[in-house]
Amino acid sequence: MAGASLLTLLDDIASILDDVAILTKAAAKKTAGVLGDDLALNAQQVAGVRSERELPVVWAVAKGSLLNKAILVPAALAISAWLPWAITPLMMIGGAFLCYEGVEKIAHRLLHPEDKDKRHAEHLARLADPAVDVVAEEKDKIRGAIRTDFILSAEIIVLSLGVVQQAAFGQQVLTLVAVALGMTVGVYGLVAGIVKLDDAGAWLAAKDGARAALGRGIVAAAPWLMKTLSVVGTAAMFLVGGGILVHAIGPLHDLVADVAPPGLLGTLVGMIGNALVGIVAGAAVLGAVWLLKRLRGGSAPGEGAGGEAVGG
Repeated sequence: MAGASLLTLLDDIASILDDVAILTKAAAKKTAGVLGDDLALNAQQVAGVRSERELPVVWAVAKGSLLNKAILVPAALAISAWLPWAITPLMMIGGAFLCYEGVEKIAHRLLHPEDKDKRHAEHLARLADPAVDVVAEEKDKIRGAIRTDFILSAEIIVLSLGVVQQAAFGQQVLTLVAVALGMTVGVYGLVAGIVKLDDAGAWLAAKDGARAALGRGIVAAAPWLMKTLSVVGTAAMFLVGGGILVHAIGPLHDLVADVAPPGLLGTLVGMIGNALVGIVAGAAVLGAVWLLKRLRGGSAPGEGAGGEAVGG
């Protein structure tokens, strides 16, 4: 009898873990847009740190990210337990913010293409200036990255909460913890690899033969990898953010479903529809933000620090 009870318990545990794995996979898909932007943004923020300090800076930001999620996960579970009606509005806010980030990033690059080179030149000048406190600047960079991570982590947790809102509370806890830990380890592990990619390439380039050619190829490819991550992350923001809004707004969902034919083509049309909704929603939010800034005497779209702090 005891053996049968133990087998039943193990079967229940296996079933729960299987459900958690399915929910975690679904949450990972839902948060793909944030993750792409998170990865590109953190890699960009760590770039420019002295080579020997890159990994310690990544580790410091990763610890701050874990602390952020240690705050956000209980808050999300409390919302699920006591304010479940708020999950869909929060998801819509998160989706609209994703779309806004994407449009703001594009607007900033179109309206102020010189800013990137200007910031890079200013950074090199600070590094060359012996009067600049490099340690203090590094700490400021870490604090800024952790603040940005809090915003992105909040989006990840809210979107994940929308996936698990119908699950049992225990499964919600396990799924959100798995997402929080998995995303942190995955993102900052990849960031660490990306920021050291050029060092690995330079090390190989100093060797002979095929290894030297491989090293030169890695060094040449590293900047293109960063650009690709940024583009893919921006596109994913529109797809994910627009998809959230489409699924939450009945008429939009019906419209996209009616237009999309069956099969693979229908999936592609649905993705394009989600992206278009995301672009329109992001532009609308950006326009509202710009109008509010103008009423307060602020700057035009893309001139503020918000896009660079959050959207890269």
